Amino acid sequence: MPTLPVPLVTIGLLLASNIFMTFAWYGHLKYKSAPLLIVIFASWGIAFFEYLLQVPANRIGHTHFSAAQLKTIQEVITLLVFAAFSVFWLKEPLHWNHLLGFAFIGLGAFFIFHSWS
Repeated sequence: MPTLPVPLVTIGLLLASNIFMTFAWYGHLKYKSAPLLIVIFASWGIAFFEYLLQVPANRIGHTHFSAAQLKTIQEVITLLVFAAFSVFWLKEPLHWNHLLGFAFIGLGAFFIFHSWS
């Protein structure tokens, strides 16, 4: 049975884990009347599944990527997931300044992955 490339597995796991974490951190904003203690415990429950994906993603990914590269991949995925979440779940539009800020972070990712030696 062929195995999937480490970068693909890593990015796939990070993407899935980030979807869980975005809902854990921000999903409750749609339910402002829910009691805070309930929201906290629900968020912890969702975050558990995030960790089930995040820890293996980093363990597997570190065989191919440096820690700085793994963190950069995570942050880029976070922005992409959050942008979609913000628009589709929270119904909050993204403005030009958000997109410009995201672009600058993408530029930073370029420098992390570009070899200067």
